[in-house]
Amino acid sequence: QVQLVESGGGLVQAGGSLRLSCAASGRTFSNYAVGWFRQAPGKEREFVTAISPSAAGTYYAESVKGRFTISRDNGKNMVYLQMNSLKPEDTAVYYCAPGRGPVYRFVVDPRFSWGQGTQVTVSS
Repeated sequence: QVQLVESGGGLVQAGGSLRLSCAASGRTFSNYAVGWFRQAPGKEREFVTAISPSAAGTYYAESVKGRFTISRDNGKNMVYLQMNSLKPEDTAVYYCAPGRGPVYRFVVDPRFSWGQGTQVTVSS
């Protein structure tokens, strides 16, 4: 089973950038699509973006399209989320998760246990 650990969050001013990292353990990492999700205070966790196992396919929520870029390095068991032009409404705890299915219909692996995530705070 794949385990994931997020890092790279922090405090940034609106318009700034951050790069989140998702480190995976497990030899089957390259078999999984990976998604990023976020949860703001008082709100439900929401889908942000996903990438296919080979990185050939990506999909983004409308709210981040054109500003965020997901990528992965299977040789290093890493997935990245480059976030540019950040807005205060991007403030949330960000999580990564393994899953299946086409990236436009990403489904988190039911065996996966969510980690602690990484906090992103964007000040206005």
